[in-house]
Amino acid sequence: MEKEWAKVYESAEDVKIEIARLLLEENEIESVVINKKDSSYRFGENELYVHRDNVIRAKQILKNL
Repeated sequence: MEKEWAKVYESAEDVKIEIARLLLEENEIESVVINKKDSSYRFGENELYVHRDNVIRAKQILKNL
């Protein structure tokens, strides 16, 4: 991933990562979900990235998830 993006959230639950993505979208913060789960055994994490300029704001929005 490019250096301009930073991880702000991670979860093993698909629903939680989607809720986090939608919360950021509602606040006009572009985000990208990277699925790092093993496809055979379904363990691992999904990671949510935002542009470095939005890291602090995104973390504040997501702190109560």
